[in-house]
Amino acid sequence: MNRADLNKRKDAVTAMFDQVAPRYDLTNDVLSLGQTRGWRKAVTEAVGAVPGEFVLDLAAGTGKSSEPFADAGVKVVAADLSLGMLQVGRSRRPDIEFVQADATMLPFADDSFDAVTISYGLRNVEGYHRALHEMYRVTKPGGRLVIAEFSTPTNKAFRKVYAEYLVKALPGMAKKVSSNPEAYEYLAESIEAWPDQDGLAKDIAAAGWENVQYRNLSGGIVAVHRGIKGENPAYGAPEIKLA
Repeated sequence: MNRADLNKRKDAVTAMFDQVAPRYDLTNDVLSLGQTRGWRKAVTEAVGAVPGEFVLDLAAGTGKSSEPFADAGVKVVAADLSLGMLQVGRSRRPDIEFVQADATMLPFADDSFDAVTISYGLRNVEGYHRALHEMYRVTKPGGRLVIAEFSTPTNKAFRKVYAEYLVKALPGMAKKVSSNPEAYEYLAESIEAWPDQDGLAKDIAAAGWENVQYRNLSGGIVAVHRGIKGENPAYGAPEIKLA
């Protein structure tokens, strides 16, 4: 079995997700104790897409995160680096457009999308700061960015309990349901090494996004960040005040 490490080399990350693809959605539901549906709803609401808009869903995997947009009549492109994930997604939802794409070198023109979103995938990108700039580039002026990512629980006591779950309980549960349980050891390591809510907000703003805000879900286990691309975009990295 393959698992990535914190170097996050594209080939290792892609191979790992190819292996977990067949049972990925089931495993996520089990390991999140059924919270994924609520988290997904919060992301959909934060994006706020309406019919006629064009949404890019990055790290879309099997397309579960893209389905709410498609079901609402929004045009959505589900992009992922893993062909294994894309194959599962295409068989599940042939009505959704699936595209293989590297988040750091997106194969889309400037100002293409009304909104770009990525759920639990930015953490796996080798050079995620570049990915934030690429998302900015392909978003239309006035468009939105929404990022859902594992984060840091806000309560100190709960943070300790959660850390114990990541290190001890999560890998054990993964052995029962995942096609590659070693991948979930990487998951725990990558969450622990990831910036907290304020740290990620600063990274998003540094890529040019304005009015950066976030909302904690499940006590901060997950945070949903949102930013806006200004009507007069600067493709560099201007100083932006955090909201």
